[in-house]
Amino acid sequence: MGKRLRDDCFALPPGIRWTPVDEALARLRTGLDCVAGTEEVPLGTAAGRILAAPVIARRANPPAANAAVDGYAFAFASLGGADEARLPLMTGRAAAGRPLGAAVTQGHAVRILTGAEIPEGADTVALQEDCEVAGGHVLIGAPRKRGANTRAAGEDAAAGEAVLDTGRRLAPQDLARIASVGVERVPVHRRLRVAVLSTGDEVIEPGADGPGIFDANRPMLLAFLAAQGFEAIDLGRAPDRAAEVRAALDRGAAGADAILTTGGASDGDEDHVSKILRAEGRVETWRIAVKPGRPLALGLWRGVPVFGLPGNPVAAFVCSLIFARPALMLMAGAGWSAPEGVMLPAAFEKRKKPGRREYLRARLDAGGRVEVFRSEGSGLIGGLSWATGLCELPDGALDVVPGTPVRFLPFAAFGI
Repeated sequence: MGKRLRDDCFALPPGIRWTPVDEALARLRTGLDCVAGTEEVPLGTAAGRILAAPVIARRANPPAANAAVDGYAFAFASLGGADEARLPLMTGRAAAGRPLGAAVTQGHAVRILTGAEIPEGADTVALQEDCEVAGGHVLIGAPRKRGANTRAAGEDAAAGEAVLDTGRRLAPQDLARIASVGVERVPVHRRLRVAVLSTGDEVIEPGADGPGIFDANRPMLLAFLAAQGFEAIDLGRAPDRAAEVRAALDRGAAGADAILTTGGASDGDEDHVSKILRAEGRVETWRIAVKPGRPLALGLWRGVPVFGLPGNPVAAFVCSLIFARPALMLMAGAGWSAPEGVMLPAAFEKRKKPGRREYLRARLDAGGRVEVFRSEGSGLIGGLSWATGLCELPDGALDVVPGTPVRFLPFAAFGI
């Protein structure tokens, strides 16, 4: 098991009222730590897992020098500096997985196929299109340098080399890298277990009859967590009754490393998440200078971190990307994960007031410019499906006109 978090990991300095986004992220980064233990898994099941130790090559790749093309192998010295040479052709050939089994005689050449091990006595390969074979000899249009058309032993990885570093989340191409150096079992962090709880009397299951608001947050967050490689745990819905909220939090603390809640995190009469955390656990309400979002309740319940996200699905989605994701990745062993954005010209107009960082639902138009959703209303969930990323506007005032450089954060930068 990993280490437990400090009780004061979410504490803010006295007097802090509105926390800038960068400061909130910095405090999450310094207050949290990896809590996921480690294990070894077979290579075939390692996709999406986070490396707990460097992967060390058991064998060089390639293990021996080999041919990069189909052609003829020979010793470069056999050319004697001439532009071309006519060399006797040895019997047999070298193919991938079927070495020649003999040394190449000085002044001779041998047929070789792509991927075949370079035979002893040879160090260069001539491309077959540059050669003519007749009468048991091969006429070679001389390569310009020794080692032409060959791949050196270990040019991709040397034996004993660390080919992938700790904290990397393994993609399919990484499995190829690991396999190529002969590693069969991979040291990874245990999957971070993250539970999701929706709260509120007004929330009902999609498809249910009767008045209420269909629960859009829980399926969204469970899918988001699964896309990050976490083990997502569904705690269901809890009505606005303290005992049921407490029981749900207890279930989450018993089986998860972190809990995400939506709704009930403010200071209203029926906001039982914050009330229970304040009375029986520990909670800090971070009023973050961000739109959409603002309040983010961060606390500990039975020693397990609780991220109290806004109840509005758009705000919950944005806060999960900007704040919860890097925090959970850090807890999972991947280190701090900041999204990589790109500056692109705007395709919209907006006069932004100072004071809050804003995240607009956005996508790129046919000209590669950033266009934003028709409305900033945080209740319009359709804008999330319309968008392919977020447009991040800075904390200060900004007048955006078409062509103004703005920062675009594609959803792919968040692993979705």
